Amino acid sequence: MRHFLMLGAASVALLPAIARAQDAPASQSPAAPAPTPTSSNQPGDIVITAQRLDAARDAILPSLGASAYTVDKAMLSKQPGGVNVSLVQILSQAPGVTLDSYGAVHVRNEHGNLQYRLNGVIVPESISGFGQTFDPRIADSVELITGTLPAQYGYRTSGVVSLKTGTGGFNNGGDVGFYGGSRNTLNPSASIHGSDGSLSYFASGSYLQNDLGVENPIATRDAIHDRTRQYRAFAYVSDIVSSTSRITAFGGTSIGYFQIPNNPGQTPAFILNGQSSFDSAKLDQNQREITHYGVLAYQYAGGALNFQVAPFVRYSQTRFTPDPQGGDLIFTGVADRSRLSSLTAGIQADGSYKLSDTHMLRFGLFVQNERTRSLVTSRVFPVDGAGNQTSDVPITITDKGGRNGQLYGIYLQDEWSLTPRLTLNYGVRFDAVRAYTQEQQVSPRVNLVWKPSDGTTFHLGYARNFTPPPQELIAAPTLALFNGTTKEPEIATADPVRAEREHYFDAGLEQKLLPGLKIGLDAYYKIKRNLLDEGQFGTSLVLSPFNYAKGYAWGVELSANYTKGPFDLYANVARGEEKGRNIVSSQYFFAPDELAYISNHYIFTDHSQNWTASGGASVTIHDGIGTLVPAVDFLYGDGLRAEDPAGIVPNGGKLPSYVTANVGIAQNLDGPGVLKGLSIRFDVVNLFDKSYLIRDGSGVGVGAPQYGARRGFFAGISKKF
Repeated sequence: MRHFLMLGAASVALLPAIARAQDAPASQSPAAPAPTPTSSNQPGDIVITAQRLDAARDAILPSLGASAYTVDKAMLSKQPGGVNVSLVQILSQAPGVTLDSYGAVHVRNEHGNLQYRLNGVIVPESISGFGQTFDPRIADSVELITGTLPAQYGYRTSGVVSLKTGTGGFNNGGDVGFYGGSRNTLNPSASIHGSDGSLSYFASGSYLQNDLGVENPIATRDAIHDRTRQYRAFAYVSDIVSSTSRITAFGGTSIGYFQIPNNPGQTPAFILNGQSSFDSAKLDQNQREITHYGVLAYQYAGGALNFQVAPFVRYSQTRFTPDPQGGDLIFTGVADRSRLSSLTAGIQADGSYKLSDTHMLRFGLFVQNERTRSLVTSRVFPVDGAGNQTSDVPITITDKGGRNGQLYGIYLQDEWSLTPRLTLNYGVRFDAVRAYTQEQQVSPRVNLVWKPSDGTTFHLGYARNFTPPPQELIAAPTLALFNGTTKEPEIATADPVRAEREHYFDAGLEQKLLPGLKIGLDAYYKIKRNLLDEGQFGTSLVLSPFNYAKGYAWGVELSANYTKGPFDLYANVARGEEKGRNIVSSQYFFAPDELAYISNHYIFTDHSQNWTASGGASVTIHDGIGTLVPAVDFLYGDGLRAEDPAGIVPNGGKLPSYVTANVGIAQNLDGPGVLKGLSIRFDVVNLFDKSYLIRDGSGVGVGAPQYGARRGFFAGISKKF
């Protein structure tokens, strides 16, 4: 391990020296055109340099052989809701993505395992139940990369969500907008951007308030006790220090306050200080989630050599407060006040070196230190050996813990152009985790891309993946503290959560049939050891990880899109499943009969969905005062897993399928005067007012039921200046 770190540190230390050697014009290659000398007082040159640096940065981290689904700002503005939709809503329209509750999506039937990147830099995941860290307004494009990922992508490998912000050479200006409607939704936003010589800046902020912060646990139009307030801000500053380099700093914050929605009519099970009744519609549980992150990046783009070095930091905290009147105790016998926090700092370095016209080397390292803390104060009742309450006076137990953990990674790969139409991208990465588990793995990756004609692309790939458990979600309890109380688990086994290891096979075809029409077909198969899953255990809506000893997943995805003239259309359909056997960590979360069955049988993971489909269409009409853009999209879900109707097989049942459709229309004005840059829109969400279950509260690791949002009407106005 020490040799890998020394090699990585030496690579980073040598980059500036190599960069100086590469500044000579003779060293520049077709892959990185020679930069034009610029001066900081020439805006046109600054824009050209910024665009060239963007292209060089993207070339360091290509997705060769993987599948990529991209939504740029222009495409996003043409969908119902426009830029006001959440990142989850954007991702749910991608092929093979399943929508879940609490703001979660599952890519290719994986639970979580998503990596988020801003301008190529990993932003460590936050502790969140259902808050969204990133506002899509900050991005010029959102890309979801799946499949057998090249060697530069590690740790979270079911998919990479890559957000690219606008970069250098901004015109001075900005925008301000307001969006709102049903369920008391208020969503003002504003941004500003500009340039001063070689310095460019961008800042964005938004506020969201509504009465449906979390999915409704009952099939009513309006939820009870479900208000949310969410604040998001982002800032970006970039300085082009020469024709071959720039320094960039960016960061953001997300703060969310959530009421936990109530499910009326629940039956009390315990007595608190002589009180044996409580109206469950009047519970007052709340959760607060905050995340702050920052990145400082230095990029060099010379001739054969390109690299970016980026130190980063992220702080995240989630607090859950139970009902102050003791309602939690009366219904469940437990009232937990919890605080989880995580402080992460590290450095990421990625580079490429063009050896020849047929070989492009790529290399990099990643080092991260994370300090997590947990503090849970539980009020519980004492019980006898049979589990019967022996006193109506609760006792208080405090359980706190902390862990310092590290992630290390290094990779090397070669993009080999075997022929002008055949490319082999092969490499290897080494990863290690030192936290609640201490493991490491060498992971080979290989992808073959063949373009027999200009309109046809085949890809075939294999990846060995290593997925450490999310340290920020692990709060190892001291189970013995709760012996003889209502929080004592049925099973006292708490084996540590382990890293998932996976063999991933993928093959696909992309074909352009007509001008503007493109279809894609992709198939995959995964073999897993220590399959990672997450579930909701307890009242707090922060998920907790656990492992199945073995697992597998497979799927097929078909996608099509058509873009020509005023028309934009797309459609996706996917079939897949994931199964696991034998839970081997955090066993105390589960009932003995569940563990006994799963130990000898493969079962569906709770987030596995057989069929998923999505699609949409828009048309841009030039109407004399600007553009009128009507749009529609839909989402089909075959239903997530649920309790077996016969009560035998965990996750043996399935929820009913559903289809929802959204429509919108936007009028963008071209002028004159103050009307220029004005946009007005109107949207209807869940057009046919379908009532459908996302979860019914049953299944392995599933908490309360959640229903999808009913029909809503929304309108917005924005102005660019």
